[in-house]
Amino acid sequence: MRSVLVKPGWIGTHLLAVLALAVCLVAGYWQFVRAQEPSREVVDNPVERLSQARPLGEVLEPGAYMSESEGNQAVRATGVYAPGRQRLAPARSPEGEKGYYVVAPLVTGEDTAIAVSRGWLPENAADSAQSVAPPPEGEVTVTGWLLPPDKAEEGYVPMDVPEDHVARIAPSLLVNQWPYRLYEGYLVLGEQRPQDPASGGSAAELREIPPPEPPKRTVWDWRNVGYAAQWLVFGVAVVVFWLSLVRRALQEGGSADGDPPGGEGDSDGNDSGGADGRAPAGEDSGDGDQVSVART
Repeated sequence: MRSVLVKPGWIGTHLLAVLALAVCLVAGYWQFVRAQEPSREVVDNPVERLSQARPLGEVLEPGAYMSESEGNQAVRATGVYAPGRQRLAPARSPEGEKGYYVVAPLVTGEDTAIAVSRGWLPENAADSAQSVAPPPEGEVTVTGWLLPPDKAEEGYVPMDVPEDHVARIAPSLLVNQWPYRLYEGYLVLGEQRPQDPASGGSAAELREIPPPEPPKRTVWDWRNVGYAAQWLVFGVAVVVFWLSLVRRALQEGGSADGDPPGGEGDSDGNDSGGADGRAPAGEDSGDGDQVSVART
């Protein structure tokens, strides 16, 4: 007899269960892989060589959105530093020392500029942005690495922001201090022609700091790990539910194919006789003698 589990309706149930299990496994694996990727707020592209620098206009347009995936690109920009517009942004050196990035606007076109991080100064070497050595005058060509705006204050952050400081290097903040249409990203200075003039007097020397290398270790995102675990639980639930349906179908099929309780014959295959257990009239009484009726 054909099993109930191979009927057309059950075949559709089997296929649906396999599909649901496959979706759960694929989604769980995808979340597990995502959990091992660096945060999307971190630039994870390799730092390009300056010899591969392209013109800034070929990489980014003024005001256009820039994502983290476009970071660490080597670009080249030509323009004029706006005088008296330098700002200090709090930052730590690679060794963890407190200090500032010196940021200045490089005007590349009519009312258009890009923020350039010229270098880093220790905290005790910069009383204000005006005490820092100014950039060179006239037209300059800056080659550096394009980075997206800083989205979060990390490390050293002052409690208050003085007049010539900025909380972080972000055009959304600098646009309130500079009268230019800014590029979304900013440049980390690598090379410059002509170079900065020799500092004299009390002006502090800037330390060039290239952009950090992308993270090489696995960065776990525990939220995605939780999502992967949830999909695994869903997959187990699909299997358990399918097994319960199969078990119930087999039990119901077995009851329908067997004899119903209380069959026609007794266990010995003998007729039980009358309802009261007595032999019918006119039949053998069981002792072999014929029953006779006396007539008077």
